[in-house]
Amino acid sequence: MVSGYSRWIMARMLPSKAAADLIAGHWRLLTGLGAMPKALVWDNEAAVGSWRGGSPQLTEDFAAFAGLLGIRIIQCRPGDPEAKGLVERANGYLETSFLPGRVFASPTDFNIQLADWLAKANRRIHRTLQARPADRIETDKARMLTLPPVDPPGWWRSSLRLPRDHYVRIDTCDYSIHPLAIGRRIEVKADLDQVLAFCEGTEVARHARCWARHQSITDPTHAAAAKAGREQARKRPVAADQLEVEQRPLDTYDRIFGVIDGGLSAGEGVA
Repeated sequence: MVSGYSRWIMARMLPSKAAADLIAGHWRLLTGLGAMPKALVWDNEAAVGSWRGGSPQLTEDFAAFAGLLGIRIIQCRPGDPEAKGLVERANGYLETSFLPGRVFASPTDFNIQLADWLAKANRRIHRTLQARPADRIETDKARMLTLPPVDPPGWWRSSLRLPRDHYVRIDTCDYSIHPLAIGRRIEVKADLDQVLAFCEGTEVARHARCWARHQSITDPTHAAAAKAGREQARKRPVAADQLEVEQRPLDTYDRIFGVIDGGLSAGEGVA
């Protein structure tokens, strides 16, 4: 995600293009700036909106986000290279000036290096402006809007009864929850950095957000508790009436599947 004001560039790499992550990324950049513009310009990202019948239509999530901020979200018209160039120019700048020759150990390392580089890039003399973007940002902020007093409700959130396998899915990844919460209702919240789960106000999971897709993330404490629970269950005595299994003549199954002639008599069945 890249934003620019008077050639001042802010950017952050996000885990996905889902609406929850795009809104969280917007909020992270805007709160870092301490103000917000009167409009945001977007290319035709599916999570943001689309064009229908010649008119732009925001998704429900981004319509709510725009309403909370009290600003406009402008969607570029399909096939309009001039408008798209406004959005893509900053992306191209990062691709040609920031990425070449760099090595990243993790998404966190990427964002740290990006923030350090942007601090220097925004202090360079811009050829068109003949000024440093860093020297102009305070003037721009004076004409911007103030941030709303509440966070947008755009993070990954869910409320569910924890299933027997004690995992919950965020985006495409599964995260373990402490098995003591199995069968009880939990609240799950995830942002750009971590996944948290609570059961009746008690924290039952905390994971770093996984950026890979279709992964299972297991806390060793949760795995050990689940193993101990299974071992304890195996040691429980079994009632005598549950140990006796009725044995049926084999020809009962042969008649069912038509191997031999004849049908089941009254009261016969297959267990």
